[in-house]
Amino acid sequence: MAEYTPGYVGTVTKYVFVESPSMTPGELALRAYEVSEGVLIKETCFGLQVTGEPEAVDRLIAEIRTFDPTHIFVKDRGFPPGDPRRCRANLGGARPGYLGHEREFRILRYITRGLEALERGEEVPEAAPAPGKKPGLDIQRLQELIDEES
Repeated sequence: MAEYTPGYVGTVTKYVFVESPSMTPGELALRAYEVSEGVLIKETCFGLQVTGEPEAVDRLIAEIRTFDPTHIFVKDRGFPPGDPRRCRANLGGARPGYLGHEREFRILRYITRGLEALERGEEVPEAAPAPGKKPGLDIQRLQELIDEES
């Protein structure tokens, strides 16, 4: 396979997920357009896809998050638009990343509840592993592994 050269050199793309009882992706898009300053905004079923120069995207994201901080989530796009490794034009069907979005979107309400509890000053209990699943890697052990690699 030939090496891919992105068509949007010098830009980043981020996904903005909105899981809010008071704001739809369309409403978020309208508000984002008002403060976009040259950032390309695409409304999606889960929120927005924003593309632009890193500083402009970061400014827009900071502004967007003020609309509803406990219900708006952001993540980086893993591959640039049109990348043949992930483009549905090359793979056929839905882009595999969207299946991950669907799974992630289902757990956002739990993250929202935790964020809201923190805002109220409540202690947020640690999530227990699902029945039959091994507990995840301890955060301190993860940090030790990262430090060893550095």
